[in-house]
Amino acid sequence: MQDDSRKRSAVPVMVPVPADRPYTYRVPEGMKISPGAIVRVPLGPREVAGIVWDDAAEEVDPLKLRPISLVFDCPPVDADTRRFIEWIAAYTLSPPGMVARMLLRAPEAFDPEPWTEGLQRSGAAASRMTDARRRVLAVAADGLAWTRSGLAHAAGVSSTVIDGLKAQGVFDTVMMPPRPVVAAPDPAFRTPGLSTDQSEAADMLRRAAAKDEASVMLVDGVTGSGKTEVYFEAVAAVLEKGRQALILLPEIALTQAFLERFQERFGSKPAEWHSDVPPLMRERVWRQVAEGGVRVVAGARSALFLPFRELGLIVVDEEHDPAYKQEDRVCYHARDMAVVRGRIGRFPVVLASATPSVESRVNALQGRYDRAVLPARYAEAAMPVIRAVDLRRAPPARGQFLSPVLVGLVRETIARGEQALLFLNRRGYAPLTLCRACGHRFQCPDCSGWLVEHRFRGQLVCHHCGHHERRPEACPQCGTLDHLVACGPGVERIAEEAVHHFPEARTIVLSSDMPGGVRRLRLELEAIARGEADLVIGTQLVAKGHHFPDMTLVGIVDADLGLANGDLRASERTFQLLSQVTGRAGRTGRRSSGILQTFQPDHPVIRALVSGDADSFYEREIAERRRAAMPPFGRLAGIVVSAGTRAEAESHARGLRRAAPAASDIEVLGPAEAPLALIAGRYRFRLLVHGGRKSDMQGFVRTMLSGGPKTRGTVKISVDIDPQSFL
Repeated sequence: MQDDSRKRSAVPVMVPVPADRPYTYRVPEGMKISPGAIVRVPLGPREVAGIVWDDAAEEVDPLKLRPISLVFDCPPVDADTRRFIEWIAAYTLSPPGMVARMLLRAPEAFDPEPWTEGLQRSGAAASRMTDARRRVLAVAADGLAWTRSGLAHAAGVSSTVIDGLKAQGVFDTVMMPPRPVVAAPDPAFRTPGLSTDQSEAADMLRRAAAKDEASVMLVDGVTGSGKTEVYFEAVAAVLEKGRQALILLPEIALTQAFLERFQERFGSKPAEWHSDVPPLMRERVWRQVAEGGVRVVAGARSALFLPFRELGLIVVDEEHDPAYKQEDRVCYHARDMAVVRGRIGRFPVVLASATPSVESRVNALQGRYDRAVLPARYAEAAMPVIRAVDLRRAPPARGQFLSPVLVGLVRETIARGEQALLFLNRRGYAPLTLCRACGHRFQCPDCSGWLVEHRFRGQLVCHHCGHHERRPEACPQCGTLDHLVACGPGVERIAEEAVHHFPEARTIVLSSDMPGGVRRLRLELEAIARGEADLVIGTQLVAKGHHFPDMTLVGIVDADLGLANGDLRASERTFQLLSQVTGRAGRTGRRSSGILQTFQPDHPVIRALVSGDADSFYEREIAERRRAAMPPFGRLAGIVVSAGTRAEAESHARGLRRAAPAASDIEVLGPAEAPLALIAGRYRFRLLVHGGRKSDMQGFVRTMLSGGPKTRGTVKISVDIDPQSFL
């Protein structure tokens, strides 16, 4: 434990439950406790892990307190991490125990990893020599310890050969420490060749990494400009200082290419942290991060809550990506919390994107963030030429969704032996199925959303709650056979049309709900990168920074799709998504193009994409946000009240509205039925709190919640400070 361990009769312990403060526990006689220690404590009829907190314990008779059961043999949670937990809890209006729970989600890692029995050359000679035994002794001649299976594999023999030598005393049994989950990265393994722009940006990052102070750097570079190589130099700088680094990625489970690029630069891969990592490996990564053995982690947003021992850098790649926002339980944005973590720990944070968020651009313009611009692709490769196809003038054939212009360009691309991508951000075959005879529409029984047809699986699926049912032959309303019709396209329907137009093309459909899960997606992405597909049809998965060397054409099937809702970020997100997708084309220098099928060629987003003038788009978007006092020039908080009945939800929401305190710089909008008024059988009403940039939003909402009606029955309240979604 820490050197400041001291004997105390009672200590506060943060337990992973929705409590507003730590619980107080008695310290048994002889037990040493220090802040940050991970302990096991009784909680009701069970025992849970908790963190000893800094606060003074409540003045309670120790005899009335339940005792701490165990102090785990585990590195303590440091003061910076504990302060980070408190900061997030206060900012998001979440119970601190629920924030601490995100750090304590690897319980098997609290105990040391077991040592492994190994074999080491003793010096004794084998009584009878064979070729197999000679190979074993040659491998073991270096005197290092080996596992039985590892030595057999290295020597190319069976384990019985090892057993025979051990029986003769040729090997001694030794205990081996746990193996590292990854080899230590070498910052000098391979020095990259950087362009002039990259070198200037890398120098800025190295200087920031050399200082023990908080800073934020925005690396703003077009797709294919080499942002990854630039921030790798910051990683190398902190490794040379003996510090750890965290790289956040929006889809780490799918970015095998990133891991390989890291290995090329540093000689080993980073440790991975995401939901697809097996539980045993997650426990080992957690433990070795806490002990300092793992030096670099590449992970999803939850990696922010790993117990780093010597964290010295956080990189947030694709910082604009919506995947960084968590919208259940503790609602937080990983990009913003990474900046807070850097400020608390006094180290630099790097944000990288080809299409930065408006918030990050404004912070850079106002001098709060430093900014490095990479205006051109690496090796002077040309950006794709973007053009809009007006669907009013070049419409698809009846019942189809690809215009003749796009069909012709795809055909030419495939004929040249190059790859084409058709992008539509809509899973399944069709977003709506209805009966032509009676007009019946298939709706989820538990949500206010239509069932999406997935023809490959023969099912109708709700994308909100997961409800699914077999697609019937007859209408359940009127019983008419063969009158069900799919309305609108999904990627499966575009794939069906592509087979009609390009029957000889090798086609791959990429979507998160295809059979086979993450493993299949990884294999398909690797196949595309090797040139084993002619035509790729995909959803937003294809926009996640993938490198497809042979891709020279990207066709956006419906460029207007994200522009039709009332989300204040609709234009920004559409611009970002379509810029990222079209940026998959021409990354190796070949002539390339992007085609936007649209009914609104004069929309500011479409015009900005076609002209390649990102600065004018940001200027316009920033000006509109400033006029409306919307983030980052104002503050928002979303409150969703849900209940088992509509009346309960509405009544409670109205009670909250009445409890809102008077404030000149904050207003409450609503309550109103949420756009998705019913999800998983729960009725939902929304309130939106809007305030000025310097408004005390947390204090206002806290007062509103404490003065409102108490939650009873099935009522639940969700608070989202700085909401990203308004559904």
